[in-house]
Amino acid sequence: MKQPNTDELCRRCGKESETIQHLTAACEQLAPTEYVKRHDGVATVIHQKLAEAAEFIEERSPYCKYTPANVLENDNFKLYWNRNIIKDKTILSNRPDITLMNKKRTKNTFLIDIAVPNTHNLTKTITDKRNKYQELANEICVMWKQTAVQVITIVISSTGIIPKFLL
Repeated sequence: MKQPNTDELCRRCGKESETIQHLTAACEQLAPTEYVKRHDGVATVIHQKLAEAAEFIEERSPYCKYTPANVLENDNFKLYWNRNIIKDKTILSNRPDITLMNKKRTKNTFLIDIAVPNTHNLTKTITDKRNKYQELANEICVMWKQTAVQVITIVISSTGIIPKFLL
């Protein structure tokens, strides 16, 4: 914003103090646009790497030009991008960021959910994300006749801090 901030309140929402923590992950005015772009940027890189590994795409494009397809499928794998998973019973959390199903060899499915919270919210976000999709994982295991369904949480703070388990 062009004018200096003489007031301590955020120039966007006017509700909280304009701090780095507020601007990077807590301003309700930035949440629907800027935070979603940042989240989708991280998820796109992961989707592209999975698509390459599963041999859905042959030519590697720069990550900033890659657009994930909603569904990619071949004889061995199925890869969903930000898609509801239809189940027999109602489960509120049914839309992981990325779903990767190994259809042949191991019959494993991975529910991948990404978050980019403030640094002080890292631990809580990790716990919440792990628990959020557990019921869906159990349902998919039975419904899709999978050997195992694993919930993978990828959490990187808005300032770039990465939990030890991701290293």
